[in-house]
Amino acid sequence: MRTMRAALLSLLAFAVLATAAACGGSAAPGSSTPLPTLDAPTAAPSPSPTTVPGIPFLVVGDAADCEETNDELVAAWLADHEGTIALAGDVAYDKGTARQFRECFEPAWGGLKPRIKPVPGNHDYLTAGAGPYYDYFGAAAGERGKGWYSYELGAWHIVALNSNCAEIGGCGPGSPQYRWLEADLAANTATCTFAYFHHPVFTSGIHGQDPGGMLPVWALLYRRGVDVVAAGHDHHYERFAPLGPAGGRDDAFGIRSFVVGTGGGALYPFFINVPNSEARDGKANGVLAFSLQPQGYTWEFAPVGRGTFTDAGSGACHAAP
Repeated sequence: MRTMRAALLSLLAFAVLATAAACGGSAAPGSSTPLPTLDAPTAAPSPSPTTVPGIPFLVVGDAADCEETNDELVAAWLADHEGTIALAGDVAYDKGTARQFRECFEPAWGGLKPRIKPVPGNHDYLTAGAGPYYDYFGAAAGERGKGWYSYELGAWHIVALNSNCAEIGGCGPGSPQYRWLEADLAANTATCTFAYFHHPVFTSGIHGQDPGGMLPVWALLYRRGVDVVAAGHDHHYERFAPLGPAGGRDDAFGIRSFVVGTGGGALYPFFINVPNSEARDGKANGVLAFSLQPQGYTWEFAPVGRGTFTDAGSGACHAAP
């Protein structure tokens, strides 16, 4: 099965590259015609150490797969490091069935369950209503059928969102989740805010820009001064510069975003050069470890297995524009 999966990914990569060459492709707003890239690591500028005291917050998506082994290495790394785990969707491959939660997720990841704050991914919804996902996590997954919630972690306000918009009545203005998010952020008094969901708004990966339709949510997060957003879905690691509501760079009020679909699923190559992508890698599974501090944060990508790529840095929290 792994050989077949690798062959399919290779065919898909060839098809996308051929299409890009023929049609010119497109990337984030305001970008020039993107160029195909290899999935070689892109070095991060001036990595910063992550030794400043803070609250550990561990982010990863696209996790347990009975046909892979790197997910077990990721789970073992998490077991050896303290902190709340933000699990960014696609929890149990490939269809989120009760059997896959029982046989693929539970053996390696089950011991981490008390620490996990999950959001659902599209693969979790391949079983009707993501039923086994909600069954497995219970109240920790938020209200059944909705999947969005928020919580406090030290001085930070953390927002967990559901980016499977077609399953929850949409994600645009007026939708149930959007109205809830407006009220949640309006009541938020924390200096620093972190949001995570499954489908990234900006990515250089195989699924293209905003595959979940979360751009209206991103714009709302920006208006309310959210500092960091993390997602999964594309099976790679990527870090973007702070971005504004339409994807333009905004160092004063922009959201710094990460794609962390590195929880154990087969990794994907990159196909386009998206503006403001600062660091990326498609060869290492691993975890993005944050240290959340009262006025800012540090991050460090920790590879597992034979992965060697790392990315580290720091940022300060900011007010709303």
